[in-house]
Amino acid sequence: MRLDISLQQKLSLQLKLAPQIIQSIEILQLPALNLKEMIDQELMENEALEIQETREETEPGPLAEANRESHEQDDFEETYERLERMIEAEGSYEGGGRRAPPSEDGRDRKLEAIQNTPARAPGLKESLIAQLAWVDVPERLLPLVRGIIYSLDDDGYLLYPLDDVVRILNSNLDGGEPYSAEEAEEALRIVQGLEPRGVGARDIVEALLLQIPDDDPRAEVKRRLVKEFLEDINKNRLPRVAREMGMSIEEVSSLVAEIASLDPRPGSECSSEEVHYIVPDVVILWVDGEYEVRLEDTYFPSLRISPRYLKMLHDHRQDPKVREHIKKKIESARWLIDSIEQRQNTLEKVVRAIVRRQRDFLDFGISHLRPLKMQEIADELGIHVSTVSRAIADKYVQCHRGIFPLKFFFTGGTEVEGGAVESRASVKQKVKEIIEGEDRKNPLSDEEIARRLRDEGLNIARRTVTKYRKQLGIPSSRQRRVWTDQG
Repeated sequence: MRLDISLQQKLSLQLKLAPQIIQSIEILQLPALNLKEMIDQELMENEALEIQETREETEPGPLAEANRESHEQDDFEETYERLERMIEAEGSYEGGGRRAPPSEDGRDRKLEAIQNTPARAPGLKESLIAQLAWVDVPERLLPLVRGIIYSLDDDGYLLYPLDDVVRILNSNLDGGEPYSAEEAEEALRIVQGLEPRGVGARDIVEALLLQIPDDDPRAEVKRRLVKEFLEDINKNRLPRVAREMGMSIEEVSSLVAEIASLDPRPGSECSSEEVHYIVPDVVILWVDGEYEVRLEDTYFPSLRISPRYLKMLHDHRQDPKVREHIKKKIESARWLIDSIEQRQNTLEKVVRAIVRRQRDFLDFGISHLRPLKMQEIADELGIHVSTVSRAIADKYVQCHRGIFPLKFFFTGGTEVEGGAVESRASVKQKVKEIIEGEDRKNPLSDEEIARRLRDEGLNIARRTVTKYRKQLGIPSSRQRRVWTDQG
């Protein structure tokens, strides 16, 4: 076999997106709060970008105008010298990234942002450890108690068998006396006595039992219900429970209602997970007999290119290296401003098109939500369907019907008599309304619900009703039934 080295020419076509185009696509997808974070980051990194002040703030009085003229040249020279020092320190503009300069008042805005970020709330384990300072725990058991606490999951349950926890702790003892099974049980009881009640349980039965107070006059009968009949209660077999307990169904129902108030996930109330707030990007208002679309752009400021940097760009006395640096910063700022404006225009057009097609939903409610595909909006606006998908991604709209994700308005449908199609959301709403109006002593089966919908002209199968009912979080007919002593 012979190996040769040769030069060859090859012609090929490749599609590459410019960084500015990629940024524009990303901005279109961002919801309002994420866009604000991006703008804040750009304001720190691009000195040519600044916030557009309001008219009252920008309209100068006589004294302000005189001060501006007297200090304008000094500010220009100071900014120019600062840029020179920055570029000299970097070696060249192309040499890589750099830390954003501090603001003109000398403050480090990144440091301020970190300092103003709220601290994470203490989680379950931190809360339990803190309570030990107020509990009389024997010194020897303290490491064991802490080991059990750190073996809990976020719901407050013991993740591992108690024997495994003790074995791990004993294996790490440095010549000390090993912990016994009795000491482990005592340490577990100490953990189970902390707040919230129910933590340290090994299963749901134990978690519920720990939450029943000893001074409850019906504590013993509740504990028996939890220990012996929890599965029957979950499946709504109250007549069987009543027979076994020698009680009336009304008495059992009353006890079950009190047991239902207990928390099957006792540790969840101390969850340290960050709360995510929904902020609408668009608001639909009823104004003068029409629906008006208003973008919620108050979360992020209006931007402009710094006049000072524009003046510096047109100054021919500058060093070419500084001038190139300023030019790139101004181009980056201009592209960001244009991308945000394009995002706003596209989002507004898409929502206006949705409003035109979902007018019945706004007028009459969810039962009148019509099937809608993104392609229909794309065809109407003359844009690509992927643009519609990016425009509605992770964004919410607020109207008099509530707050909905924009994707809510795009749904498939079910065929009705006459060839029309009804949206899945409206069919789900009808299933919910039928169940809400049923006789709770004789709830409707899924087949009976499907039959009623077919009587209304909806061609729907029983299994589809079952799927929609589960998606709505509605239990089965047996679990929905309300029992009485009369049957």
